[in-house]
Amino acid sequence: MSLDTTQSIDNCCRFLAEELARSGLNGYVVGLSGGIDSSLSAALAVKAVGSDKVLGVMMPYRTSSPSSLEDAQKVAEQLALEIRQVDISPMVDAYYTQITPDLQIRAGNKMARERMSILFDLAHKMTRLVLGTGNRTEICLGYTTIYGDSACSVNPIGELYKTEVRQLAKALELPDSVISKAPSADLWADQTDEGEIGVTYDEIDGILGRLVDDGVKSLKQLTADDFAESSIRRVVEMLNRNAFKRSLPPVATHGRRSIPRSIVLES
Repeated sequence: MSLDTTQSIDNCCRFLAEELARSGLNGYVVGLSGGIDSSLSAALAVKAVGSDKVLGVMMPYRTSSPSSLEDAQKVAEQLALEIRQVDISPMVDAYYTQITPDLQIRAGNKMARERMSILFDLAHKMTRLVLGTGNRTEICLGYTTIYGDSACSVNPIGELYKTEVRQLAKALELPDSVISKAPSADLWADQTDEGEIGVTYDEIDGILGRLVDDGVKSLKQLTADDFAESSIRRVVEMLNRNAFKRSLPPVATHGRRSIPRSIVLES
């Protein structure tokens, strides 16, 4: 996939500046994992509103990779960000006294929700917004923790596929170690996104582009586009299974009007 990186960066920055102004709050709080998504979101926020209005928060668990922290610190230094570090090990270990292999996914979700809880608490304390870091690929697949890393106040990169995130990260000259490393939620040792999903991001984004953006639903057409049938079925299976993560919880209706975003009283 290819896009006009200059225009995309401008769009993201304008969005962040406008949303902050509309909120009347003081800035953004972002979880810095050392990954490319959070690094790009932070870089866009700094470009949009200035480093003095962006706080980076590193929230490692005791098994988190030291290189993740190192990359997060590199990004913070490059962006001149104020950073804080909060160890989430005591919170997670209070609930899971031992994380056995059968508990890895549940514990990973717990970690994601602990981190978002911390970000929203800091945002409340500092009267700021929580900056989202989820990309379009993750949103489509539901490869995210609901009420965890999917929660935020605003999201500048939610319409950018993972491959497009890489393009913008390169355009903003983020550290090579962040751009080139295998994407990972760093939930357990040697965990990678592509290893867990079973399909590369390049192939996922190509399939999603045809399915979602172009509206192609023919398996025959998709395989003719040189996508493996197993990869197509895996992407469609994840997209369908996790559809609930892309919308608010269903509410029983009673024929009432939708709640407006705001109300302006007339004199």
